[in-house]
Amino acid sequence: MASSNPRIHPYLKPSVFAHLQAAKLKPGRTESDIVNQALAVFFSHEHDDKRDAALIRRLDRLSRQIEGLERKQIIAAEAFALFVRYFLTVIPQVSEADRKAAQAEGHARFETYLNSLQSILQDGEPILFNRMEDQLADGSKFFTEDELARLHEPRPERPAKTEDADATA
Repeated sequence: MASSNPRIHPYLKPSVFAHLQAAKLKPGRTESDIVNQALAVFFSHEHDDKRDAALIRRLDRLSRQIEGLERKQIIAAEAFALFVRYFLTVIPQVSEADRKAAQAEGHARFETYLNSLQSILQDGEPILFNRMEDQLADGSKFFTEDELARLHEPRPERPAKTEDADATA
């Protein structure tokens, strides 16, 4: 029985040959069918389309993440600019006599700030997110014990409006 299909004699790596032998053990599968199917997929660009689709999805996700980071960076920059503007408006002018002492104190504080920033960046522990609970204040920071107790008491009842009160108004 002659076949109209051309016959080839490729050389395969041992690992690929082992996979081919395992695949042909399934009923109804021959080496020719498996090789034909594999080559058809290889030449059909279907594999490329699937790979490209996966890459496009990944690139889309990365683009959205970058947009989110850009937004957070803009928010941080705007918040910092607002803080600097506020800081500069509430700090009083320093007299000429005190200026050198204030500059020296400012340089010392700035060095402390830089050392703290360097320490935080080296440790990899951002203060804003990991130490938020240190910054949160409970009610006792703003109210006395009596005021806190009164906050938990029920409201006093208001007298109901009467028609006489409405008529005199």
